[in-house]
Formats: sequence, structure tokens, C-alpha cells
Amino acid sequence: MAILVVGRLEPSLEAQLSAAHTPLRLPVAVEQAEAVTVIVCGGRPGVDAALMDTLPHLGAVVNFGAGVDAIDVDAARARGIGVSNTPDVLSDTVADTALGLILDTMRGFAAADRYVRAGRWAAEGPFRYTRDLTGSRVGILGLGRIGSAIATRLLGFDCAIAYHNRREVPGSSYRYAASPVELAASVDVLVVATAGGADSAQLVSREVLTALGPQGYLVNIARGSVVDQDALIDLLTTGGLAGAGLDVYTGEPNVPAALCDLDNVVLLPHMGSATARTRTAMATLAMRNLEEFLASGQLVTPV
Repeated sequence: MAILVVGRLEPSLEAQLSAAHTPLRLPVAVEQAEAVTVIVCGGRPGVDAALMDTLPHLGAVVNFGAGVDAIDVDAARARGIGVSNTPDVLSDTVADTALGLILDTMRGFAAADRYVRAGRWAAEGPFRYTRDLTGSRVGILGLGRIGSAIATRLLGFDCAIAYHNRREVPGSSYRYAASPVELAASVDVLVVATAGGADSAQLVSREVLTALGPQGYLVNIARGSVVDQDALIDLLTTGGLAGAGLDVYTGEPNVPAALCDLDNVVLLPHMGSATARTRTAMATLAMRNLEEFLASGQLVTPV
């Protein structure tokens, strides 16, 4: 049995994996491909059907991260290949990041910091007025583990919370909106917390962003593919939106210059789960999935 690493792994996972095994890296020779039974995936380039077809004895893909949009999960299921992820252990940290982005985007803290550092406070006077989070209407697109953790935090700011999922969450006390457009039209802030992948590609369309309107803010801690980035840039630059807080982008790590030039946009380098404690917990869970599969053929947290 052999283990193949695809993508870049978190250093703590790399250390644990290398201490216990001798993993292979792409490209692999034909004789090595015959031996591969598990892939440990660390994001792009990901695991597609073509790669699976070169590994005749592949039984599982162990993903480092909650999102599995870099893996063709449907192709894996069709071939009887299990896929695991690292849910729960990162929910609180990503929710904290979302809350920070919401506050920074509405209050303009990062922009105000730049204002002070550039000497503009003394030269031009007080910084512009900003918006309150307390009492705002916040819509969450994707009320899963992370979306629910975001909502819990927002309750402390007396926010009116609404959400949209494919199906209404039984027992939820939050208002349900029947579509992303309906949700966007009824809130001050739209937080994108849905899973990535083909099913959610550009779910936040121009129509959704237009419904959010010139007084609305978009915050995305999900995947860049979920948002129509060209429409987002257009509306931000023409006054169609009040601002945006982004941790993810289409084509990252390349961020469009048009976004970088806007002072009403907060940009983070896809760091939602990037704390030492959380990344270590994710690495530990990924290793648990790997070792359990090697020992029993089962995964601890299958997708």
C-alpha cells in the first residue's frame, strides 16, 4: 500500500505523515500508481476523475479541509472511493473570521488604519462616518456548521438573522428566505457560507448582488467560485454595493487589481481557518482518517 500526496499540505500534517509513512508525490510511475490506495489532498490541483483512473487500487481520498470542491466527489462515489474531510474543528475559527470581516467592512477599521498611517487624519480631519453592525439585518447563505456558528455570534450584536439553504432547517429560529435573491433583498449584510463546487458556482449572481443594493455589504468566507466576481467588482466600483469583505476569490491567490484599488473592500488571503490550534486539529483529524482507513477500510469523517 502506498500513500500519494496531492497539493500542498499544512506543515503539521506533513510532519505527522512523513513520520509515520513514506508518501509519494506527483508525478508517479506506473508501478507506483499500482500501489497507491490513499490520496492525502491539500487543495489544488485537486483530485479529478482522470487522476483516479490512473490509480487502480485507490480506495480513499483524505482531504485536509472542510471543503471538498477540489475533489470530484461524484466521480469518487461512482468508483467506490471514499472521501473524508475535516468538519467541525474549524467552524469556530472561520466564524470568528467572518465576524471580523463583517465588523471591518461595515466600520472601515482597516481603511481607517490606512488613513491614520498616511497622515490624513491631521491633514484632512476626521475619518468618514461608517455603519453599525448592532441591530443590522444579516443574511447567511448556507446555514451549515459554519453558518450556524456565524449566526450565534451575531446574536450578541442584536442582529436580525435570515438564511437560505436548499431546504429549510427544521427547528431553526431564524427567518428562512426561499431564494438567494429574496435573502439579499431583505438584509443589510449577506454572508456567504455555503460549500463550494459545481452546484454552487456563481450562486451569488449579479441578480443577487443587485438585490443586495447600494446600501448592502457582501462578506464571503466560503469559496470565490460562489460569487460572480466580475459583477461584484462592477457593482462595487459603480456604487451598486456599499462594500465587501473577502477571504476567498476566483483564481486565488491572484486578486484582481480592481479589488485592491477599492477602499470599501477588505481583503484577506484565504486565512479563515489559519490559526495554529485549528490547523493542528485539522491535521490530527486528517491523520485519524488516514490511519483508520489503512487499519479498517473505514473513514472517521466521510463526506
